[in-house]
Amino acid sequence: MPKYVYSFTEGNKDLKDLLGGKGANLGEMTGLGLPVPPGFTITTEACRFYMHHGYNPEELAGQVTEAIDNLEATFGRKLGGDTEPLLVSVRSGAKFSMPGMMETVLNVGLNDQSVLGLAEFAGDERFAWDSYRRLIQMFGKTVLDIDGELFAGALEAKKKAVGAETDVDLTAQDLKELVEKFKVIVVRQTGAPFPQEPRAQVEAAVVAVFNSWNTDRAKVYRRRERISDELGTAVNVQSMVFGNLGPDSGTGVAFTRDPATGHTGAYGDYLPNAQGEDVVAGIRNTLSLDDMAKIDRASYDQLRQIMSTLENHYRDLCDIEFTVERGKLWMLQTRVGKRTAAAAFRIAVQLVDEGLINMDTALERVTGDQLSNLMFPQFDPSAKKQLLTKAMAASPGAAVGQAVFDSATAVAWAADGRTVILVRRETNPDDLSGMIASAGILTARGGKTSHAAVVARGMGTTCVVGADALDVDPAGRVFRVGGATVAEGELIAIDGSTGEVFLGDVPVVPSAVFQYVDEGLDKALAATGGDGSAAELVMAVHRILGHADAVRRLKVRANADNGEDAARARRMGAQGIGLCRTEHQFLGNRRKLIERLILAHDAGTRAEALEALLPLQRQDFIDLFTEMDGLHTTVRLIDPPLHEFLPDLTQLSVSIAQREARGDSVSETERELLAAVERSHESNPMLGLRGVRLGLTVPGLFALQVRAIAEATAQLIRAGQDPQPEIMVPLVGSYAELDLVRDEAERIIKEVSESEGEILSIPVGCMIELPRAALTADEIARAAEFFSFGTNDLTQTTWGFSRDDVEGGFFGRYMELGIFQVSPFETIDQRGVGQLVSRGVELGRQTRPDIGLGVCGEHGGDPASIHFFNRVGLDYVSCSPFRVPIARLEAGRAAVAVEEGAGTA
Repeated sequence: MPKYVYSFTEGNKDLKDLLGGKGANLGEMTGLGLPVPPGFTITTEACRFYMHHGYNPEELAGQVTEAIDNLEATFGRKLGGDTEPLLVSVRSGAKFSMPGMMETVLNVGLNDQSVLGLAEFAGDERFAWDSYRRLIQMFGKTVLDIDGELFAGALEAKKKAVGAETDVDLTAQDLKELVEKFKVIVVRQTGAPFPQEPRAQVEAAVVAVFNSWNTDRAKVYRRRERISDELGTAVNVQSMVFGNLGPDSGTGVAFTRDPATGHTGAYGDYLPNAQGEDVVAGIRNTLSLDDMAKIDRASYDQLRQIMSTLENHYRDLCDIEFTVERGKLWMLQTRVGKRTAAAAFRIAVQLVDEGLINMDTALERVTGDQLSNLMFPQFDPSAKKQLLTKAMAASPGAAVGQAVFDSATAVAWAADGRTVILVRRETNPDDLSGMIASAGILTARGGKTSHAAVVARGMGTTCVVGADALDVDPAGRVFRVGGATVAEGELIAIDGSTGEVFLGDVPVVPSAVFQYVDEGLDKALAATGGDGSAAELVMAVHRILGHADAVRRLKVRANADNGEDAARARRMGAQGIGLCRTEHQFLGNRRKLIERLILAHDAGTRAEALEALLPLQRQDFIDLFTEMDGLHTTVRLIDPPLHEFLPDLTQLSVSIAQREARGDSVSETERELLAAVERSHESNPMLGLRGVRLGLTVPGLFALQVRAIAEATAQLIRAGQDPQPEIMVPLVGSYAELDLVRDEAERIIKEVSESEGEILSIPVGCMIELPRAALTADEIARAAEFFSFGTNDLTQTTWGFSRDDVEGGFFGRYMELGIFQVSPFETIDQRGVGQLVSRGVELGRQTRPDIGLGVCGEHGGDPASIHFFNRVGLDYVSCSPFRVPIARLEAGRAAVAVEEGAGTA
């Protein structure tokens, strides 16, 4: 019989696939002997069964009953009993942390009778009725799908009516009356009374947690984090302990290190006389752990000891949820904590220095996306700024944008190209889409463990929380602070590293990490100006990136079309140029020369155009090869279709027609130009006369470029340099095409070699960017000394997509429908396009074992794609100069992952 329920005593941290992260870690803490309230986990397999069938597996109900019986036996109390009732929480817990995205229900088991027994058992009538109103509020919103604002509004109305500033100020009688009001809301909204049977409450809560896996916000979060929709969530049913029993009780969240900076110490939030959701929701501003030490030293000391135990056990930053019930500490959850990019690098090297992990593990603990985040600019400290307030720095960065007050506006304005900052009293999980759309998040309430802070850190979004000086008025579309009123649409700036909030625009300067990757370690350290924290971060990046360079197999080249870009690429660690797009060299004033070449009716006119272009091209390559001296430089021969070098057909036709209508003269040259444009017009130019087809049909075009490359190479060799050019032919679909171009190229190279008196060895290869080329790579390799997979065009031609049209067209809908979790132009489609790359590698090496293999284009700088390219055996990736450090890091991470996989095979 399938086993769907596991006691916490049966779990451990290695069972995350089955028990989810929360359940696995509760089992692990139980096994360590830590004070964990007993409970059980319903597996992800049960959730997947429910998702696929629409009902629970038949074995589940009996196994849950048995688990509840065991809990009741452990405590000697009955679930929802009339005296000394046992209550439970029902919480989600997926394999990967999804903070705030799924549901939780506390105090399950309370009803009109057991609330009286709880009051007598606890000796606190107020506590019992507060717990009951929380259950109805959570259950109503989560399980019965009632608008949560109805409960929140009733709560606010009650506080206003009795003059209570906070929930804690409500009396037992106030809460009794509020419970009755909540029960009326349930009846009006559902047509049925609030369920009184404790077992039925558990069953309904479990189904609600299963259903929460597929809420819109959960789907949006998974798409952003690239988490599979098929995993499902586990459900944890845990005996309740209460932080709202009075001043000697409380609840909190702690981190073993600062998740925002990575600095060591005790960081977290604590609320006396509260339940856990109060901390995470950010509805009350919290106390620090230092404040907790003053209130309850014994519990604080025990918490610090447990924090040390967990960090040493997990060998990483731990995020811990805890409750103190009348002076006794209970551990409710632990997980490896989300952290900012800066914290990730600092913590990784700290743990190495503390002997807990090695450099390979440190490398695995950081990502290319985090390094990219650290390269973003920061506010100029010398700029004039108008400070509005200073609050809690929750997620670092420098964000400037227009203030908006709800998620829908944030999404709409961002879609229009505006940069926005979402301003809220506090965020909740339904704000996720607006948080993703925003450059920054600012809240008036909450602490470092509030929903806004945790989600923003996970996304790498700048965030400031707990700005209690802010009076946020969503209805009025303004916030007030001091004597200032800021309306929706006004520019504000937030500094997630300092917690400062400014009015208006604030200029930015390069970050210390960007200065490091662009100018080197010494200049970056000097630029920190004695800021020890910035210097520490630079050194952490330096150590980890250096280790990545030492262990990686993949080389990293850059895409660069001129000497300036090549110089920057080399400074950033590029090991050559993987793609020089020569068409970019024909823009501006040279466009007319290409136009003359295309329109030439005779050999003489064509020769004149070629003669004018040759010295310009030669100098382009001299500049490029000089900067890349000693490194491979792959030059792609001209690729785009003809129409990109000619006037727009519609504009030219209208211009001539209008002049003819006015009786103005139209020259013969203009008429010839129109005729040529009409001849070259194509319905689908991206699949028309371009690439190798262009070189074979426009006499002298490829020959010009090959000659310029050869002459530039000879000139630099004579000057004592070591140019290493490679000639790459685009859009090849057959061996015959490449063979013809190669024959001509070798003839020209030989001519230049003999005339210049220099030995020239210039490899000729091609791009693999058509499915046919990948599938016949064994034939093409007979004429190619190297392949570079052009995965942008390979994606277009495999999917039948026109990139310029589809990304702004239906891709958004495809994301919503779950067809894509990420654009195939951003991360390679391994199942489709990736199979063609893998086949091309295999066939190419069958014919030519020493063939060079690389990739250029957007995918060459994408972290997930780099791991794929490493696995299929490419020699290098090529990306924009600014992505080179990210590619270096990810190539190192890919090598470590492969090594670990081999070790465990």
